[in-house]
This record gives sequence, structure tokens and C-alpha cells, in this order.
Amino acid sequence: MHGPFEAGASRVYQRVAVLGVGLLGGSFALAIKRRGLAREVVGYAKSPSTLNAALAAGVIDHGADSALRAVTGADLVVLAVPVAATAALLKQIALGVSAGSLLLDVGSTKADVALAAQQALGARAGQFVPCHPIAGGEVSGVQHARAALFDGCRVVVTPLDENPPTLVDAACALWEGLGAHVARMTPAEHDAAFAAVSHLPHLLAFAYVQALTRQPKGGGYLQLAGPGFRDFTRIAASDAVMWRDVFHANGSEVLHQLQLFKQALAAFEAQLRQGNWSLLENLIRDASASRQAWSTPSVDDDIA
Repeated sequence: MHGPFEAGASRVYQRVAVLGVGLLGGSFALAIKRRGLAREVVGYAKSPSTLNAALAAGVIDHGADSALRAVTGADLVVLAVPVAATAALLKQIALGVSAGSLLLDVGSTKADVALAAQQALGARAGQFVPCHPIAGGEVSGVQHARAALFDGCRVVVTPLDENPPTLVDAACALWEGLGAHVARMTPAEHDAAFAAVSHLPHLLAFAYVQALTRQPKGGGYLQLAGPGFRDFTRIAASDAVMWRDVFHANGSEVLHQLQLFKQALAAFEAQLRQGNWSLLENLIRDASASRQAWSTPSVDDDIA
């Protein structure tokens, strides 16, 4: 058996506690079992029906009736709950965290999670390594969990100052063992970047769909929508509670990106109002060229 914080290939964990067995937590449980990196996976969910569904589908091996019982004796703990629930959950499990265990989360904001871990875990905050797998989509729930969710995906690891380097290496090795590609950033760098490339686009999609459907003839217009509308608004079907929590946690960075967007939008509006069609074409051309030059980051690209 590997030592608790060995670098290199991922160790095999004896007892894995997954707190929250929805899409991400359930997929993590399936993935770590498929890869043979866990002897036993214990799950906990606030909803008994969710826990029963996870058991029935074979997503987890056993269920626990409390988060504290789930983590007791676990050498790996994964928090897969909405970011707003992370602080309370950490407080619930603090007394049950073993000295040699590794704790991870899968939340899409990181500065708030890092602070919550430092406040709730105290001297053991160094065992918690914040993570963000760029996986999932507009669907949620354990019924959508799949073992291949992390295959080829990017996972951003945002170490705390308290984390021993070997523990960060262990977290990275685990994600790589699940088929993901790992990038490292600080929590603040993460939140600034994802406000730009994820959080603001969701806010705009929500606002656009609302602007359309609240028009007197919006329902009729919607019947005419085609692939462009489908592609642009796909993320507007995302979970409302989760995204409320994201905007709450990362509001300042989202507001900063929103101001930059409003400046860009104002430039387009000005050309429309003034009839400057050549200038409007230039704005469109610049945006089109930037989008055409972009591709999904390769596994060798650095995130800075």
C-alpha cells in the first residue's frame, strides 16, 4: 500500500467518502471504482431518495446516514455539494477527519471554499486541496452520473498555503488517475478566470432567455428558434440554485467581467444607432477572428 502523501501514480484508497452523490459526486464514485483506485466507496446525501438511487444504481457501495459517519475512517473525502453548502458541511465533518486523509472538493468557485476550509478545519486545513473539474453540463442528478465524465477533462487544482507539496501532488495524481488533465492556479486566479469564461456567459444566457420569453410575443418567437438559439442558450437550462450560489460566491469578479461586457456591447450599440456599418463590420470581424482562432485548450497548454 502506498504512503498517504506519495507523489507519482495515484495510490489505491481504502475508504472513499463521497459527500453529495449527484452528477459530479456520483461520476467521481463510478470513475474511482472503474479505475480500481478505491477498495470501498461510501456515499452520503442530504436526500434519502438520492442516496437510495445511488445505491440502487451501484454508484456507491454503502450509504451513510450522516456526513460525519461517512468520513469516519476514510482516507479520501470528496465534497460534491453546492458551493454554498461547503462551509456547513466542513464543520459537520471536522471531528471525523482522519489525520492521514486527503480532502477534495469539486466546486466551481475557490476563494470562498478555501476560506471555509481554513475556518472549519483549523490545524487540518492543510489536508484539504480545493479542486474544480471542468466537467458536467446543464443536467444534474445521480441519474446522469457516468464513469467516463472526467476522461480528458481539465481539472484545476488551487492549493492552499497550508498544503504540503506532497499532498497537492497526491491530489493531482488522483485526478490524472481518473483520466483528467491537471492545471494549478491560486484560488483568486481561478475565480477571476472563470468569471470571464464561465460565470458571465451563464449570466448572459439567463438574462437573454428571460428578455425573450417575457416579451408579449416571445412565445411565438421561440417557436421559430433554430440551431443558433439552441447553441447560445444551452447553458441557460442549468440548475438555478447552483448558479445563484456561484454568483453569490464570486459576485465581485462577475461584476467586473459584466462591466467589460457592457463596454463592448455599448460599442456595438453605438454603431447600430449611428449607422456606421463599416465600423460594425470591423467589430464583428474582430470577434469572429478571435473565436475562429480559439480552440479547446490542449493538455499541454498552461493556464496562467
